[in-house]
Amino acid sequence: MTVDSSAARKPRRSAAGKAGTTGTKRTTVKKSTEPELVQLLTPEGERVEDARYAEYAEYVAGITPEELRGLYRDMVLTRRFDAEATALQRQGELGLWASLLGQEAAQIGSGRATRDDDYVFPTYREHGVAWCRGVDPTNLLGMFRGVNNGGWDPNSNNFHLYTIVIGSQALHATGYAMGVAKDGADSAVIAYFGDGASSQGDVAEAFTFSAVYNAPVVFFCQNNQWAISEPTEKQTRVPLYQRAQGYGFPGVRVDGNDVLACLAVTKWALERARGGEGPTLVEAYTYRMGAHTTSDDPTRYRGDEERLAWEAKDPILRLRRYLEAANHADEGFFAELEAESEALGKRVREVVRAMPDPDTFAIFENVYADGHALVDEERAQFAAYQASFADVEGA
Repeated sequence: MTVDSSAARKPRRSAAGKAGTTGTKRTTVKKSTEPELVQLLTPEGERVEDARYAEYAEYVAGITPEELRGLYRDMVLTRRFDAEATALQRQGELGLWASLLGQEAAQIGSGRATRDDDYVFPTYREHGVAWCRGVDPTNLLGMFRGVNNGGWDPNSNNFHLYTIVIGSQALHATGYAMGVAKDGADSAVIAYFGDGASSQGDVAEAFTFSAVYNAPVVFFCQNNQWAISEPTEKQTRVPLYQRAQGYGFPGVRVDGNDVLACLAVTKWALERARGGEGPTLVEAYTYRMGAHTTSDDPTRYRGDEERLAWEAKDPILRLRRYLEAANHADEGFFAELEAESEALGKRVREVVRAMPDPDTFAIFENVYADGHALVDEERAQFAAYQASFADVEGA
């Protein structure tokens, strides 16, 4: 990537005030083909033994086969729920859906790293983290159907409501973490956001406040390579995790398709926060396999070659290969999980279809406290529009 330096846009002047050369100065930024990241499990399902990652590997050194099967189950069921929600939107049961397809390891690994007394601030795509926090997946769907503004009590699971405004939850998490520190609580806060949100001012302000006040917060950025249709290289000159250096706290890039690495690095970062060492930025380098939301068409801005390359790094297949190679799971386990997955899909369908239709006139109710002539006029126009469909159905 080559960019013009700002100093080269004007002709240089000598000490005598005369214009010097007008040639454009070019600055070349070298870009590596493979990012340096923490990886504990290869795409082929083999454990990585690397001294560079030893500090993080200690956090999963004693993981049991049962716990590994649990991580696999979490990812499979989360993907099944996500697929069902996408199908329900296509069938007109939901107004919109933001899929997590491909990001299961980043979410399950980091979600399982949290303790019950930690507090989580998600965006609108953290369905796997919600699963780890004990939120019933069907409760995630009410907002996307338009029948409520959230669907769960945030304080019941220490899992905040989904945040649609891009990046604002980073500030919410920082403020909450500052309060945790003042209370002297032995807990941490984690804020989720995407690579696109990293360009928002709210995130920069959260980094500043968290660093200055040494807040016990982990910023977990899921870099899925695309901010809707904008690739990461159009947003940043350096890898996202390196931005933390300018604020005075550590940043780590982890293989976001490696559930063990995500679990280990997030445990490490949360332990730092609880120990009074301040914030950490974790960049989970992953990929959004599907559309940004169901209103998006990713085929318009990215090629099949890129998607196929990332499919070879599938987080679920990666862990399955390891489980099979280590004899930690047999065919009976996978068959039982498949049956559980189908039962979850069936329950999600039934619950969503039993939800009431959204109140189509609720949008007009709380615009002004005492009513407004223009809103009354718009309500009447919308009522007439809705009534026109009844006439067609009755014809």
